[in-house]
Amino acid sequence: MKINRFEENPLITPRDVSPIHEGFEVIGAFNAGVAKFKDESILLLRVAERPISDNPTIIKAPLIDKKGELQIIALDKNDSDYNFEDPRIIRRSNDLSHFEYLTSLSYFRLARSKEGRHFTVEDKAFIYPFNNYQTMGCEDPRITQIEDNYYITYTSVSEMGICESLALTTDFETFEDLGNILLPENKDVVLFPERINGNYYMLNRPSPTSIGNLDIWISQSPDLKSWGNHKHLLKMSVGDWDGGRIGAGLPPIRTSKGWLEIYHGATKDNIYCMGALLLDLDDPSKVLAKTKSPIMIPEAPYEKEGFFGDVVFGCGGIVNGDILTMYYGVSDTSMAGCELSISEILEQFS
Repeated sequence: MKINRFEENPLITPRDVSPIHEGFEVIGAFNAGVAKFKDESILLLRVAERPISDNPTIIKAPLIDKKGELQIIALDKNDSDYNFEDPRIIRRSNDLSHFEYLTSLSYFRLARSKEGRHFTVEDKAFIYPFNNYQTMGCEDPRITQIEDNYYITYTSVSEMGICESLALTTDFETFEDLGNILLPENKDVVLFPERINGNYYMLNRPSPTSIGNLDIWISQSPDLKSWGNHKHLLKMSVGDWDGGRIGAGLPPIRTSKGWLEIYHGATKDNIYCMGALLLDLDDPSKVLAKTKSPIMIPEAPYEKEGFFGDVVFGCGGIVNGDILTMYYGVSDTSMAGCELSISEILEQFS
């Protein structure tokens, strides 16, 4: 199918964002939540900043302590107690299934545009880690508009685990914290943009450690606070383009044929692509159709090269008639944009 990547891509890169921490560098401006607010296109960027080390044998890890103060942990790469193979995380050598520290701290900053292609990034944080569930940062926001409210689902990271949190804004000037909505370990949460038969719905991706796969689940709530009736929605396809893990991408889009969900899938080798699901309008726990092949794969240089290459990661979109303007993260580094035809996506199910 035809994908019109913006000529301006990548739209926002780490070079476009100045760090807010002294002695840090921005290594990522990516995986942003997306909204249309009044006459502006809004990107709520995940900005990842890393402390600069002048010594090549020293790796620094930022942490926010219980007093809310930023601390820097310095570790020697020659220390056999730690594993430094992944540039994003530091593990204990005797337990590679968990990480001890992140090498960067993520938080959220707003970027605004009148025409959706040239964005101005604000100098200050919009959401900065503010509680004990976020001592290692806030990651991967998603925005869903429900009536006049804009709900932000995002990942909170701490030594207690990775959980999903919820915030609310009505003006993109201030926000209200609505707390943690899912226990660890869960990621890739998006809300449906309206109540369905009186209930709210969310897509999410639990990360089981004993048995089970990294699959998409669906949950419902009467009030956006208490979530239950959790159901397995879609399993990853072993050995295929989405055989390593899957997760929700854009908030679902209502169409005449069903709820259209553009999701991400990764291979065992961590090549991230995007596919599509069609869910029943009245009961979104029913999968009506799934694309057999990805609708988007990493092709452009900025999608294949970066901090973590071969990644296209759908974050949100703005619908105008049949045209979906989709914003997506590339290579765990930058933000890009493209236009797709919703009717052409729906044709992929036939």
